[in-house]
Amino acid sequence: MNILTTSDLNKTYTLGNRIIPILKNVSLSVSTGEFLVIQGNSGSGKTTLLSLLSGLDRPTSGQVIIEGKDITGMTEDELAPLRNITFGFVFQSFHLVPSLTVMENVMFPAQLNKDPNAEEKAERLLERVGLQDRGENFPHQLSGGEKQRTALCRALINDPRILFADEPTGNLDSENGQAVLTLLSELRSEKGATLILVTHSPEIARMADRVILLRDGAILSEVRHDP
Repeated sequence: MNILTTSDLNKTYTLGNRIIPILKNVSLSVSTGEFLVIQGNSGSGKTTLLSLLSGLDRPTSGQVIIEGKDITGMTEDELAPLRNITFGFVFQSFHLVPSLTVMENVMFPAQLNKDPNAEEKAERLLERVGLQDRGENFPHQLSGGEKQRTALCRALINDPRILFADEPTGNLDSENGQAVLTLLSELRSEKGATLILVTHSPEIARMADRVILLRDGAILSEVRHDP
């Protein structure tokens, strides 16, 4: 069963009198529980595609259907619960709240969801990525890798059905990168989550069920890995 499908997805930007195509007629289906990796050179449209799939941006034309619902026509109020409960996000810019501690940042989505176990879940996640001693620190006191691990914990706290991630191990050393990979693998095996990741990492690509290669905003090829 497909949890996500797209149909003729296009994204263009207007610069003066020029129309610049970013994505061109992207159609794909993602099965429930699938691990999909999106790859491509810089400028190929990977991050734009991830933003459209997750409802953070809207296509110029085409549809994104998630669990049978066309999210491209949804209002911000309709998208909000999807983003908080159904989706998890890890993007390169982190989007941590500077005035909140690490612990508070991780707990925030669960508190929005009125989860009474928010603090316990946050502590457990931070321990799994080696940040158990950084809970009272603020984002400006963290390294890039620590910010990325904090953002990952925040993305996972509501047990999302779909995790969208842009280079989730990009700023991490090998040890912490492996901790993130283990956490992603466990999320999938324990919760049956669907993973959609943009990455250059060959380790992550080898773990995926399928790797899609983008070039100039279009799907050039895809490779399936046997289970």
